[in-house]
Amino acid sequence: MKLLRHTSPDPQQLALQLDFFSSDFSSQPRIDHPAPNHSPGSLLPNTPAPKTEAPAPIPTGKRRVQVAEHALDYTLVRSKRRSIGFMIDDDGLRITAPKWVTLTEIENAIIEKQRWIFTKLNERRERSARRLQPQMEWRDGGTLPYLGHDITLRILATQAAGILYDPATKELTVCLPVHAAEQQLKDRVQGWLQLEAKRIFSERLPIYAEKLGVSYQSFALSSAMTQWGSCTVDGKIRLNWRLIHFALPLIDYVIAHELSHLREMNHSPRFWATVQSVFPEFAAAKKALRDHAPETLPIF
Repeated sequence: MKLLRHTSPDPQQLALQLDFFSSDFSSQPRIDHPAPNHSPGSLLPNTPAPKTEAPAPIPTGKRRVQVAEHALDYTLVRSKRRSIGFMIDDDGLRITAPKWVTLTEIENAIIEKQRWIFTKLNERRERSARRLQPQMEWRDGGTLPYLGHDITLRILATQAAGILYDPATKELTVCLPVHAAEQQLKDRVQGWLQLEAKRIFSERLPIYAEKLGVSYQSFALSSAMTQWGSCTVDGKIRLNWRLIHFALPLIDYVIAHELSHLREMNHSPRFWATVQSVFPEFAAAKKALRDHAPETLPIF
């Protein structure tokens, strides 16, 4: 059973949301036009014309535009909006445009936006591929991420209860009865991870609070589905316990992010400058955190 639960957003909270972006694309904006037809005399006698592969059929309900060497399919929706909107979903590129905008103008806008479009389409493919990867196996010898590294589960069949982590071997030994169910193992490991999260977060929060010159009122663990952290105007900090799966710099980034809201309760340039003042590598950490989609984490 997946123990993460949905939480209703607090209007006073500013949350660090899950979002995703990927690598750059270097294709130059242009439309490839078909070459003019050659006259029959342009080929030598008895020389067969070169074979070309037939283009893939355009899916029903979609349009196609040539962007450099790419044939890009997209869905066009006409609406009352005043500008052209771009969205990437599981069905690919979706364009929303006013009725008075011509197809030429829409496709020119696609050409101009191609870097963003191909980046987001690539992200979507990578996320889909990660979802197809096998989940971790809850057994002796199984592995799970802890502070950015894989650790190995060791199950000790005994009536005595206990759990012990050996940093030297990176092994987490869990004591369980011989006929214990898989969920008992999951619950024991999750409990240990949450205790570790609380310990490490409690150590890191004062460090960045002092650097920023701010004071927070309280701190608690969160199990939110779409937030890594949140901060209220009265200084209540919540951090997702699943951050314990990630390397310490990513944890520090989220902590610095949330504490910075105690100086700038927004996401303005001044806010990001505040984050950067105590965590200069925030951009790299932000990207790394975004690249770790939720489906790559163990399911409890």
